[in-house]
Amino acid sequence: MSEKIKKIITASIETKQMVLQSDELIHTIEKVVDTIVKAFKNGNRVYFCGNGGSAADAQHLAAEFSGRFYTNRKALPAEALHCNTSYMTAVANDYSYDVVYSRIIDGIGEEGDVLVGLSTSGNSKNILNAFETARNKKITTIGFTGSTGGRMKELSDYLINVPSTDTPRIQESHILIGHIICQLVEENYFSKL
Repeated sequence: MSEKIKKIITASIETKQMVLQSDELIHTIEKVVDTIVKAFKNGNRVYFCGNGGSAADAQHLAAEFSGRFYTNRKALPAEALHCNTSYMTAVANDYSYDVVYSRIIDGIGEEGDVLVGLSTSGNSKNILNAFETARNKKITTIGFTGSTGGRMKELSDYLINVPSTDTPRIQESHILIGHIICQLVEENYFSKL
């Protein structure tokens, strides 16, 4: 069993090494940091969405902004869109699960906001619909996906496509990249006030 454990850890490290070696991904992460800092400085909000483990990651990253990352500072306006279970279950029941995110973005999203969608396949219908709605409302879209980007590739203003097709390895890298973004946004936003 210890060899299996080491093999899984090695696979995680190898995926992160591929992220590290991708100048394109590093450059995209830099642009995402700048975009989110600009949105916060302009009084806009950052919304997160995902399904399953990616919903947990979305909630985690939203909390890093609305709570804190490293420094004691004011809260930043960020939230995960799935946290209102009454809303989620009502819309899924009355309409369709495919519209749970697009409907709320249509209701509360404003031009200049940012929507971050996490989907390892890049093909989650409810996130695709939300990105289409966001695009119509001039909300910046940031897709966190696996290697191909799936259908989110065409709908993402910024695509962070982890070079893997293995869901757990992709999600581990999503959290690494998300933490990098949270740290750098916090540093840049609060150093420029």
